[in-house]
Amino acid sequence: MAEVRVAVLGGSGWMGKVHTMAYQTFPHFLGVSGGTARVVAIVEANPKAAEDLARRAPGAKILQDWKQAVTDPDVDLIDICLPDSLHYEVAKAALIAGKHVYCEKPLANTAAEARELADIAREKGVITRVGHAFPRNPVHDLAKEIIEAGEIGEIKMFKGCQHVDMYGDPMTPFMWRADGKLAPTGIVGDTGSHIFSFMEFLVGRVSSLIADNLIVTPKRPVVEGLAYGEQVKLKGDETWADITNPDATNLLCRFENGTAGIVDFSRVATGRKFMQTYEIYGTKGSIAYTYDEVNRLRFYTNDDRTGRSGFREIDVGPENSTFRAFLPLPNFALGYNESKIIEAAEVVKSITTKTPMWPTFEDGHHICQIVDACMESSRLRRWVDIPLV
Repeated sequence: MAEVRVAVLGGSGWMGKVHTMAYQTFPHFLGVSGGTARVVAIVEANPKAAEDLARRAPGAKILQDWKQAVTDPDVDLIDICLPDSLHYEVAKAALIAGKHVYCEKPLANTAAEARELADIAREKGVITRVGHAFPRNPVHDLAKEIIEAGEIGEIKMFKGCQHVDMYGDPMTPFMWRADGKLAPTGIVGDTGSHIFSFMEFLVGRVSSLIADNLIVTPKRPVVEGLAYGEQVKLKGDETWADITNPDATNLLCRFENGTAGIVDFSRVATGRKFMQTYEIYGTKGSIAYTYDEVNRLRFYTNDDRTGRSGFREIDVGPENSTFRAFLPLPNFALGYNESKIIEAAEVVKSITTKTPMWPTFEDGHHICQIVDACMESSRLRRWVDIPLV
């Protein structure tokens, strides 16, 4: 039984905690036929977090500098859960060191950086993975199966959105995700990339788009040490910081296969705690998904006779082997953490079997191309083409 030794970078953050849990948990559900993982190092710049991290991953080295993990001969896989601005630098160093790399999205700040990372990975012959976990929910395997079987015919239109209200209140404090230096593409790379991953997974490559990026609230109060999602009462004497990346985006796009797309996403949709949907329309039928019914797909087919046609609801259940690994009954709901557990197991299996699995850095490059095109299109106020690799 092969073991993959993992270093989690950014271990005390939300994603770092989820990734650490996923490596420890997946064998309980998905077995060990694809190998096991052991977290041998956690990197966290804040020394005050060391004691807590040591409890979360017994026996792991607690490091403050990511370079120590990248050069550690006892580490096989570098798992990057750091702020967006560090992804490219850290991933590049890890690849050059010959490590396998699993990087949270966005893969890089630009498509050119992502292209370089994909090229280095190919030259080094290592496994790569981008953390687009949402499509790993088994319900999207069903969607892909229906599409590839031709059950909805030739795809003509994609509609997708993702909205949260983390910044719906203009008085919500500033955080790094709104800083253009730490997160250059803002909501486009942060949330838009999730919808782009569905587009890439289910429909194909985007060839052109026109986008409108918006900064809805230009300044926000600064509260030091505030964690993501943490509530705080303002004192009234706070300093204010400029928002320097997009809050929201609306876009139209065209896919290489001729499909038309309509997409919108934001972090300022007041009242939408987490809204994620897609609709895919074809010549023979359609499918529709909403995260509020996380394991349910709606399917329409022209084959239904007149008077009996309509969307049917399909609850993915134990007929899907990945779902069955967690739950014996349908409609019990696999959520976000389970998707991350599935993702971690696939990363480990990719390494032990030397078999890349979607989305690799090559796939991540295309998603970064879409992000780049959104930024350029909004700046130029026109349609932008996305070049083939």
